[in-house]
Amino acid sequence: MDSWVADRKLAGGLVSFAMLSVCLLSPNAASAHAALPSAASFTPVGEPTSTPYGWADFCRRYQGECEGAPLEPVDIVAASKTSKEIERVNKWVNDHVTPVTDMEHWGVVDQWDYPTDGKGDCEDFALMKRKILLEEGFPRQALLMTVVKDSGNEGHAVLTIKMSDGDFVLDNLSGEMKPWDKTGYRFVKRQSQSDQNVWVQLGDPTPAPDYVSR
Repeated sequence: MDSWVADRKLAGGLVSFAMLSVCLLSPNAASAHAALPSAASFTPVGEPTSTPYGWADFCRRYQGECEGAPLEPVDIVAASKTSKEIERVNKWVNDHVTPVTDMEHWGVVDQWDYPTDGKGDCEDFALMKRKILLEEGFPRQALLMTVVKDSGNEGHAVLTIKMSDGDFVLDNLSGEMKPWDKTGYRFVKRQSQSDQNVWVQLGDPTPAPDYVSR
């Protein structure tokens, strides 16, 4: 996948890729991220659970992206500069990827992929943000693909950012990097911090959506 990355200078605020500049309505502009909570808030983590079909299929097609031995869990040390860098990535992806459903894009109900053609839905946004942040040197253990349910009980995918002062969420439906408990979502499952191919329950057990599409 390195071929679709031509150049990037996040420190200077410039991000450019060898691709066109996703789940249904992208925000037109990102605001400064929500105020940090007065006390660190971390998502309750439960037992290992089933791996989403979309992730398993993604790993079948992109084996190199899913390889790697388990690692010790680590959080990103909270700092204003760090938050701004993460927000810059969130804004760039939200601004440069056009939202389309998997059925419109691929002719299937659920397919996780990088939006290399400039189109995708919620999990594609999250995968792209994760990839950029990994390439910027952020630890894999702190960038977790996450499945949630929205207020309409529909499946949705976001990227959880594990920071020393709490869990935050990058979402294609919001320009803010929000604390997980301020999103209004019901958290279902996410990648384990130690092993990206192991998924864990979040909060009280709840039926997982068959697919994520918003």
